Amino acid sequence: MAGKPAKSQVAHALLTRWREAVPNDRLAHLIKDATRGLTRALHERLAHHNVSFGHWVFLRVLWEKDGLTQRELSDEAGMTEPTTFSALTAMERQGYIERRKLPHNAKNVYVYLTQQGRALKDVLVPIAEDVNAIAVAGVDAADIAATRRVLLAIIENLARDEAQNT
Repeated sequence: MAGKPAKSQVAHALLTRWREAVPNDRLAHLIKDATRGLTRALHERLAHHNVSFGHWVFLRVLWEKDGLTQRELSDEAGMTEPTTFSALTAMERQGYIERRKLPHNAKNVYVYLTQQGRALKDVLVPIAEDVNAIAVAGVDAADIAATRRVLLAIIENLARDEAQNT
């Protein structure tokens, strides 16, 4: 019966591609595939708690900075404003956030976590930590630290380039 290949077959094909077919391909592609794997693993686990990966992105920001405007939240999450609006509408329906206009500024809409949205942190953060632990299992701590330094340098270099070219 023809259908989707098993997840293990997909993973094997991906590893074979990276180790044999294109071992020296661009770093951007390797980072993209690692990101996809991390995202997929987290997405599957979040789904068990009826939280989409898109909502996770906003929850993470709000757990750190509750009460942002929708625009600030878009910027912090790296999402477009229409995407943010759609996600917040769904999150409000689920009872995770509420949007308010404040008396001193009736123009801006501020986003606040509800008690239910705040409580998700204690459930979901350990799940994300588990995914990260799975991803780096068997990797030496010094290699993880070096990878962090390199990725932060890449982010900084690209941000500097973007700032210079805008």
